[in-house]
Amino acid sequence: MNLQKLILTNNACYKAGKTIIPKGIMVHSTGANNPWLKRYVGPDDGLLGKNQYNNHWNQDKPGGRQICVHAFIGKLANGTVATYQTLPWNHRGWHGGSGSKGSVNDTHIGFEICEDGLTDAAYFNAVYKEATELCAYL
Repeated sequence: MNLQKLILTNNACYKAGKTIIPKGIMVHSTGANNPWLKRYVGPDDGLLGKNQYNNHWNQDKPGGRQICVHAFIGKLANGTVATYQTLPWNHRGWHGGSGSKGSVNDTHIGFEICEDGLTDAAYFNAVYKEATELCAYL
């Protein structure tokens, strides 16, 4: 596993400072044809590459929008796959809704796998392996 850390200290989830005792893991896919970590994680640390639109998640959103996950898995600027931890593992993220039994945000670590065009088998295998290793690590 290629685990890097860039905590999203400007994100409202981090600023809220709420902590959890993790009881499980929630795995999501971004659902967007963009495998590059720089889309979600920023600013560039020398490995990510520059996000020309500056629309990464390390910023305060108007209205107090608190959307954040604990990690992203995707491509670095050089095309290799890595995991970026974006929240401390015991911080409360906002990656799932709430229901009659409460919110998974209060009990689960959540991470996103950055999708590509769903045609690159090598990329799929690499991110699946990385996700498996992250789950074992957690």
